Amino acid sequence: MPKITDKVAAWREQNPGKTPFSFEYFPPKTEAGVRNLTARMEKMGQMRPMWIDVTWGAGGSTADTTLSLCETAMDVTGLDVLMHLTCTNVTIDTTRQVLQRCKEKGLCNILALRGDPPANASEWTATEGGFAHAVDLVRFIRKEFGDYFCIGVAAYPEGHIDAESFDKDLRYYKEKVDAGADFGVTQLFYDPNLYFEFLRKSHAIGVPKSFDVFPGIMPIQSYAGFKRMTGLCKTFVPKAIDEALELIKDNENAVKEYGIEQAVDMCKELMKGGAPGLHLYTLNLEKSATAICEKLGLVDETVKMMKEYPFNRSTGTRGVESTRPIFWAQRTKSYVERTKGWNEFPDGRFGKRDEKTFKEPQLTAIAEDAAKKLSNEWSFSDEAGLSALFAEFLTPGSVVTQLPWCAEKPGLEMVGIRNQLMEMCKAGMLTINSQARVNGALSTDLVYGWGPAGGVVYQKAYVEFFCSPAMLQTLQEHFSKKKDVEWMAISKNGDMKTCANGVGQVTAVTWGVFKGSEIQQPTVVDASSFRAWKDEAFALWDMFLDVSQNEDQKRIVTNIADSWYLVNVVDNNFLSGDLFKGMVDLTIAKTAKRHGA
Repeated sequence: MPKITDKVAAWREQNPGKTPFSFEYFPPKTEAGVRNLTARMEKMGQMRPMWIDVTWGAGGSTADTTLSLCETAMDVTGLDVLMHLTCTNVTIDTTRQVLQRCKEKGLCNILALRGDPPANASEWTATEGGFAHAVDLVRFIRKEFGDYFCIGVAAYPEGHIDAESFDKDLRYYKEKVDAGADFGVTQLFYDPNLYFEFLRKSHAIGVPKSFDVFPGIMPIQSYAGFKRMTGLCKTFVPKAIDEALELIKDNENAVKEYGIEQAVDMCKELMKGGAPGLHLYTLNLEKSATAICEKLGLVDETVKMMKEYPFNRSTGTRGVESTRPIFWAQRTKSYVERTKGWNEFPDGRFGKRDEKTFKEPQLTAIAEDAAKKLSNEWSFSDEAGLSALFAEFLTPGSVVTQLPWCAEKPGLEMVGIRNQLMEMCKAGMLTINSQARVNGALSTDLVYGWGPAGGVVYQKAYVEFFCSPAMLQTLQEHFSKKKDVEWMAISKNGDMKTCANGVGQVTAVTWGVFKGSEIQQPTVVDASSFRAWKDEAFALWDMFLDVSQNEDQKRIVTNIADSWYLVNVVDNNFLSGDLFKGMVDLTIAKTAKRHGA
């Protein structure tokens, strides 16, 4: 992971005149909340924020969750992370342990803070054997870890609420800079003049003008929340904002829309005045932060669509990993969790792995509100209705927004094969993963491209689905005549079937050719991983059972999970193969024969 200061410097050189942005999140209290936040972070990460940061709960109450979220953000979403670290309820030894864990994971950006008092405490007090001030934490990090960490500190345009005076707080801020801090992030404020005045006064006492201070922007999300937060932080609120909110305080949507426009106007002033970037306090919400960035023109839609790699490569210690099995394409977090013990990836490649080296899948319970929504989405009356449901998932704009194996609807990469996949679903081949063949698309192609500009990428046609034993028998006969096709099938109890010529140890299904580097092979198919994936793939059928109240639906799903096969098919003819048309034609011919046509 790069240091934030290095990343910002590179950004300025490559994007003159543009303003970077970053997002802040806080650790949720429930497992369901953590799952939802992880998905939101991944989605918002497509906007390419400069970094994201995760707060450290009052009194260190969310320390483990914070660390876990940071590691997930790095390994699953491939984002650069700034982790908050406070002095509250910690000793020097525990802080050393946390920082050592960060270093081992490749996390090198820390926001060093004093922190808020623990819950139910009226005031902040130092822990015995700990730190009295944030500056002590900064000095400790520098003494113990040298230049490894990039250290951010808090800046208070109105002074800290516990400070004796603004001037004394400003001098204390300079101490943090002198102790080795690399950049600052401000507390929330609603008057841009306060930010610029803070900078002017800090420069006057010796803080270098080259020291970046990122203004913290908290969009107004609700009237009550705004009043509570500004009251708690004793934040100055311009009269115009108070008057505007007073007129709409009972209209939640109007308040939110006003909050977006107010933040946009303030950010424009900050950008015009030379702010080095914008740091948005999201409150774990997506709409306002996304709208602000879009209205400011900070999101490059073309860049947003470009992929550095077919999967999100880790910004931490897993960053060397350059090859993964395609089975987990829709479930990256699960793959990372199941391979956490794999500390070495030979030359970044997916090595020879036995299925036993994968950890057991960890499937979490569905939250009550999500279960109710999914119960409505996943309604069907018979096996044909279930097939139609899988086809509906592939239809843009349909009510079916996810399946157990796919948290989000497929994107543009499915355009060329969507109709054929839908026909397969209706015929009883319930697809959960696929890709079209690609014979030499430019790496900058907005649909299939990935990697650095100037490269060429390729894909073999691939599809993975569940089908009945009878359908599998039909497919076996069909594929026996296709010399370029490899396939594997496995049942819940482990009954494995493969094509007559067997399946190679590892088959690359995606690769790219780039100037000055070896051929990259980021996604592969291999038998060992397929057997490991099988347990998870079949277990995910239980999600239907968890949300359904209909006994007929449960019976159908249970029968499928217990008796059907999970199948994956690779067409090695990436030049002119037509895997999907052949499978659709097969089902049409079978149907016609059954009806005597």
